[in-house]
Amino acid sequence: MSVHIIYYKDGAKLMRPVNDETEYRLARDTERNRRADKHHMVQMNYSCLPNADGTLKGATRMSRSVGMDIDFDPMAADYEQKMASVPEMVMGKKDELGLLMLERSAGKGYHIAFRRKPELSQEENLKWASQLLGVQYDKGAKDITRVFFTPPCEKLLFVDAKLFDNSEMVNTEATNTEATNMETEKEMNASPEKEKNTEQSDSSLFTLHSSLSYLGIPYTDIIRKWWQMYNDSQEPVCSNRNTLTFELAVNLRHICGFDRQLLDSIIPCYDGFPEAEKLACIDSALGEKRTQMPKRLKDVLLALRQERITGADGEQAETDGIDEALARDDLFYYNALPRMPQGVKDSIDAVGPALALPVLTAICPVIGMLATGVKVDVHGKMNSLNLIAYIAGDFASGKGSIDPVMDVWTQEVRAMDKMYQQQEDEWRARKRAAKNKKEQPEEPKLPVRCLTLNNTVANLAERLANTGGLHAFSFTPEADTVAQKWRSAMSDFSVMLRQAYDGTSYEREARSAEAVNVHIDRLLWNVVMCGTPDALYRVVTNYTDGFQSRIAIARTPDNTFQPLTENLHVLTDRQRERIRQIAHLLPLMQGEVVLSKLEAKGRQWLEQVRLETMKNDDKVKARQRFRICPTTMRMMTCLMLCRVAAQLIDRHGLAGAETRLKQQPGLWKELIVKQQQPSFLAAFDVLADYQIDNALHFFRDRIEAAFSSKDYCGRATAERTKRGKNDSIFERLDTTFSFEQALQHSIAVKGSNTSRNAVQQMLKNWRKQGLVSFEPNNSFRKTY
Repeated sequence: MSVHIIYYKDGAKLMRPVNDETEYRLARDTERNRRADKHHMVQMNYSCLPNADGTLKGATRMSRSVGMDIDFDPMAADYEQKMASVPEMVMGKKDELGLLMLERSAGKGYHIAFRRKPELSQEENLKWASQLLGVQYDKGAKDITRVFFTPPCEKLLFVDAKLFDNSEMVNTEATNTEATNMETEKEMNASPEKEKNTEQSDSSLFTLHSSLSYLGIPYTDIIRKWWQMYNDSQEPVCSNRNTLTFELAVNLRHICGFDRQLLDSIIPCYDGFPEAEKLACIDSALGEKRTQMPKRLKDVLLALRQERITGADGEQAETDGIDEALARDDLFYYNALPRMPQGVKDSIDAVGPALALPVLTAICPVIGMLATGVKVDVHGKMNSLNLIAYIAGDFASGKGSIDPVMDVWTQEVRAMDKMYQQQEDEWRARKRAAKNKKEQPEEPKLPVRCLTLNNTVANLAERLANTGGLHAFSFTPEADTVAQKWRSAMSDFSVMLRQAYDGTSYEREARSAEAVNVHIDRLLWNVVMCGTPDALYRVVTNYTDGFQSRIAIARTPDNTFQPLTENLHVLTDRQRERIRQIAHLLPLMQGEVVLSKLEAKGRQWLEQVRLETMKNDDKVKARQRFRICPTTMRMMTCLMLCRVAAQLIDRHGLAGAETRLKQQPGLWKELIVKQQQPSFLAAFDVLADYQIDNALHFFRDRIEAAFSSKDYCGRATAERTKRGKNDSIFERLDTTFSFEQALQHSIAVKGSNTSRNAVQQMLKNWRKQGLVSFEPNNSFRKTY
C-alpha cells in the first residue's frame, strides 16, 4: 500500500510519502487546495515508489497498492444514476477488493486505491478490479506513475490506515495478507522493550520521511540547534521542562504540519517528563493561534543552512530544502486568502504569490481614492476609505513590479490630471508673456488628484485644497524622496497624513497675500510609499504620536538566497483591461453603507487579540489593534466594492454595468451587503493579522523604547525586552500557580525591572476576565 504527494523542483516531478491519515487530510484540506481548479489541485500517486533521486518520471518500483479511475460519460442519460450507485457498489465489495481509499474525483467520476495482487501486472490489477466492480477502467491511465488530482476531504468517502504502508511490493508468496496479519500480531505481542525499540524505529522512519519531504534535514538536528541557540546547548530539566517543551512545540508545529502525533514522536520526554504532561504541552502549543513561521525557528533553519554551506562537500544541495521551506512560509498569508475579485486578482497575478499581500496593501488606497464618495460605518462612525500604506523591502526584493500595477489603477485619473496640467502650462506661458502688463491672467484652481511627494508643504497643501472634495492620491516607489524632501518638515508631513487618515479638517494660514492659505473641511488624501526598512525609519521618526499606527505596512519576502529564474509574473494586456474596467466603475459608487457582518468580524478580531495580549500583558500589541481594525475594515470595503463591480460586469458587461450604476445609484449598496459572506470575510483575519505582524516586526522595540524613555511625558513603564510572537506569560504557567511563579515568568518575558505591582495588576485583569480564579491556599488556577 502506498500514497505519495507530487511536488515540483527545478521543473521535475518529485514524490514524498504521506505517513498517516492526519497528514493525508491536512494535505487535501489546505486553503490553496480548496480554492484550486482541478488541474491545480494537489497530486497523489498510489501505485509506485520514487526513483533513488526522488523523481516520479520513469519509476519502476511498484507499491503495495493500485490507484484506479472510475469515470462515466456525463452526457449519457444514465450518468447520474451510475454516479449515485458507485459508493454503495464499491463499499459492498470492500473486503474482496482490498479497498484502501475511495473518493469522489474533481471531474466526472471516482478514484479508488486497492491492495495490489503481486502476481499480476499493473494493467492486470486494473482489469481484475474493473471486472470485480463491473466498471470500465481508464485504459489511458494504466501506468504505475499515474497521478490523481485530489479534491478536499469532503469528497473523501473512505480511507484505510493500511494505505500509508509505503513499502515496496515484492512478488513472493510471503507478501500476502496472512503474512501481514501474522507480523502485526507478532508486533502486538512484543515485550515492552521491543515496543520501545519499534516506536523508536518508526519515529526514525517518520523523521526521515518528513525531513526528505520538507527540509532534507533530521528533526534531531533542528532540535539540537534550537537548544544550542536558545538554551546554551542545555536540554530542559525538571524545573523548566514544561515551559521549554511548550516553546519548542509552538515553533516546531510550523514544520510538522501541526501534527500532534509527529510532534510527540520527535520531541523527547526531557528529564523524566511524563508522557501525558509532554502531550499536554504539545496540545497547548497546537491550540495557539496559527501564524507564519516564528522568527526564532527561521533563525535556526538559517543557521543550519549556513552549517551545510560551510560543511563537507556534497552538503550544499541540502540547503535547497531550507530555502524552499522558507519561501513556502512566505506564502502563509497568500494561501489563507479567499478568491479575490476581478482587478484585485489580476493585480496579484501580475506580481505573483510572493508579493500578493504587498500589492494588495498597495492597491487598497488606490481603490479608496477611486471610490471617493463611499463611506462605511466603523464602530458607529462613518469613515471614508482613507488609507496610508508602506511597502517595505530590501533592494532588489521585487517592489518595482508593483509600480506598473499602480499605473493601471490610476490611469484614468492621471489622464484627467494631464489635461489639467496642460491648462496650467498654458496659464504659465500666458503669465510669462504678461510679465510686465497690468492685467495678469488669473491662476486656475484645477483639481489635480495624483500628487507627487517631491513637493513643498505649501504647494502640496494648495493642491489638496483644489481637489473639489475628492480624494487625492500620492505614490512614490522610493520613500527616500519623502525623507529627503521633507527632512526639515517631517513633523508637518506626519500631521498632514494623520489628519488625512482621520478625514478631519486641515488649516494653513499665512499673513502674506501671496502665501498659501488653505482651509479644507475634510482632508482626503491616500498615500502609498515603497522603500527599504531603513527608509521606513526615516519616514516614521516618532513612535508615540499615532502616525505609525495609521500606516498599513507590508513587507516583501526575503529573496536573498533565491536562484535567479525567469520572471513568470508580468502584467499582461488582459490583466490591464480587467483592472481598468473595475477602476472605471468605482467612481460611480457614492453614499454611506452599514456592513453589520463586517463590523461584527472586526469586533470579533479585536476581542480575540485583546484576550491574547492580556495573557501576555502585551500592551504594545493590544494598542496596535485599535487602528488596525478600522484600517482593515476600510480595506475590506475596498475589496467588496471590487466584487460588486466585477459582479455587475459579469452580468451586464462594462457598458451595462456603468448604465445600471448611473440609473440605480443605490444598487451598489444592495450588492455590497450581500458580499458579506463568511468565506470572503475570512480575508479580514488575514489582512489584520498580516498588518499587526508587520507593525510589531518593524516597530515593537522602538515603541517600547519610546514609551519607556525618560523623555516621554506619560506613564512610567518598566524596561522591556524583546520577546517572540508565540511567547505568553499565561501559557508558561502551570494550571495551578503562585504569585511568585507569575512574577518569575513575567520577569523572564518582560525584563528584570518588572514590578510586583505590575504583576498584581496583570493577575487582577486575568481574574476580572475569568482567565484565572483565586484559590483558598493563596494560589491561582487557570479557568480558560
